[in-house]
Amino acid sequence: MTDHATTPDAGTPGEIDDAVRAELTGLRQSIDNIDAAVVHMLAERFKATQRVGRLKAEHKLPAADPARERDQIERLRELAAGAHLDPVFAEKFLNFIIAEVIRHHEAIARA
Repeated sequence: MTDHATTPDAGTPGEIDDAVRAELTGLRQSIDNIDAAVVHMLAERFKATQRVGRLKAEHKLPAADPARERDQIERLRELAAGAHLDPVFAEKFLNFIIAEVIRHHEAIARA
């Protein structure tokens, strides 16, 4: 522990109290673990959407499905609200994913 009182945002890392530094490190490790889980979940999601893309291509179905996308966005907004996450953020996140999925489906259809 340092011999003078500091705040967590006091400046250089050497000025942070040892207990605060330990808590910060623990929290950051949790964040890193969550980030890793999110990446792995996204990878699994994209594996599934790749299969959907191949099925759509085989049956000459359109890459985009606006009704499904609207339903998914509404469902995710509700889940976000229930989890105390900003539904607008959740919608933006899902729209980003949907755009990438559609891009993949179009590429599969062209192949």
